[in-house]
Amino acid sequence: MSTARFTDRGVFVTGAGSGLGRATAKLFAAEGARVFGVDVSADGVAETVEAVRAAGGTADGAVCDVADEGAVRESIGRAVSVAGRLDVLVNAAGIGRFARFEEIDAEEWQRVLAVNLTGPFHTTKAAMPHLLERRGVIVNVASTAGLRGQAYSAHYAASKAALINFTRTIALEFASRGVRANCLAPAGMATGILKHFVPRPDFERSLISYISPPVPHSMSKPEDVAKAIAFLASDDVPAITGAVLLADWGTLA
Repeated sequence: MSTARFTDRGVFVTGAGSGLGRATAKLFAAEGARVFGVDVSADGVAETVEAVRAAGGTADGAVCDVADEGAVRESIGRAVSVAGRLDVLVNAAGIGRFARFEEIDAEEWQRVLAVNLTGPFHTTKAAMPHLLERRGVIVNVASTAGLRGQAYSAHYAASKAALINFTRTIALEFASRGVRANCLAPAGMATGILKHFVPRPDFERSLISYISPPVPHSMSKPEDVAKAIAFLASDDVPAITGAVLLADWGTLA
């Protein structure tokens, strides 16, 4: 497989300040892309950009809350201005936590949907004119929680399920115009968000026992999941659109 599948292509990554977003930005840059990363963490974005440049890659970034439509439009505009084009959009930003349904208030519900679902809507809306020019690709990071019920995470599971069908719809609507859209559905990853999904003593363990993969002691590294994102975004799979690729160690099997 080529190690320069994205030479000179413009790639926009949300959630790039840490975890999967950072790993994705670094991988695309290592394969020749001109990466523009955004995150709500200024320090996180700066560290990612510095790491990419230190490795010889090309990267820029900005602070951006994907729930803010205006900030998203501005960031997409800057990305296109810097790279001269936009070929790939990766929506990796996401938030959530384990909580009993009665503990989730309206504010938290709205915030989770704003980041996990409305955020990809904003980025897709702003990026689409540029993606149409390049016959580009969208990769949205969903979750196994979007493919079946997941107790103690009603807001997170709802947002990821909706993101999957949003992606399928975009894939259908733009297929004849050359833009592909796919979802990646990881299980647990060794990233910062994992600390918010630790089972509590008051949870019914049988309701979440399936979350543990059948492979003992397996936990995905963000670098490995980033490879699946790059696969979906590459020219290696031109026929794949509207798909949901599991990266879950067989958890849902």
